[in-house]
Amino acid sequence: MPPIPPLFTLPIHPNGRITCTQPSPRLYLLTFESPPDNRLTPSFCSSFLLALDILDHRFPKGVVVTTSGIQKFYSNGLDFESAVKEGKRFWGGSLYPLWRRLLTYIYPNPKSIEPLGTLYPMPTIALLPGHAFAGGFMTAMMHDYRFMNPHRGFLCLNELDFGAPFKPAMASIFRQKVPNPNTFRTMILESKRFGALEGLKEGLVDGLGGMEEVMVFVREMALLDRAKTGVYGMAKREMWGETVGYLDRVDEGERKWDKDLEDSAKRQEEEKARVEDWERGGAGGRSKL
Repeated sequence: MPPIPPLFTLPIHPNGRITCTQPSPRLYLLTFESPPDNRLTPSFCSSFLLALDILDHRFPKGVVVTTSGIQKFYSNGLDFESAVKEGKRFWGGSLYPLWRRLLTYIYPNPKSIEPLGTLYPMPTIALLPGHAFAGGFMTAMMHDYRFMNPHRGFLCLNELDFGAPFKPAMASIFRQKVPNPNTFRTMILESKRFGALEGLKEGLVDGLGGMEEVMVFVREMALLDRAKTGVYGMAKREMWGETVGYLDRVDEGERKWDKDLEDSAKRQEEEKARVEDWERGGAGGRSKL
């Protein structure tokens, strides 16, 4: 079978790309390759977002599947250096807009209280050929459905292992989408790695296989017809309102984040003072052996 010619290709700095093909009518496959492991850099996020916009405004509505051309990884998460260097600009100007677009396919309208904006009602499916770690796993969770290679890869939130705190939107999407709170606890507090079978059992993925299985799923679920009424994105906005709120109010969230850190530091100083007072014999005195 001859290769499917791309509908378009976008660069990802410095040596990556995202390619859009059409395996069948109105089924769009976005394949990203940003060596070595598809880190979520500002360039990666902006190219990904532009690809979604092109499909929205230049092609008939259908279903969008995203996957990786690097078989070992769907994505290995954030580029931590970029996140630290860019700060609020990374969250509000790069990563969060991508997540917001994937989660609802509605752009916020700054002149309206309700973020109705431009409707983009296409269902989304993340096809995971390999590992989805940290921010890569979060990106997959922003899709409507997830399919995973049954033979390769793990799903893991390993922020605890490398000392990165969870931003509100990061925890919120799992709190809303993971059926079992015990699974959620294990993911966050134990950095557990979930293989494909366990991920399916725990509701982290919706199916196992590759593109052929995804195409069968699209047909059986009649996903190509979901855009007909024009309210698909609005329905998702209501379903995932908690996470959408965090993604929309990034400046407010960052201010609250900073204040929480300041309050935590003050509480720690107060706690230390109480311990020191106890050690000196105050507040009832320290027990003598």
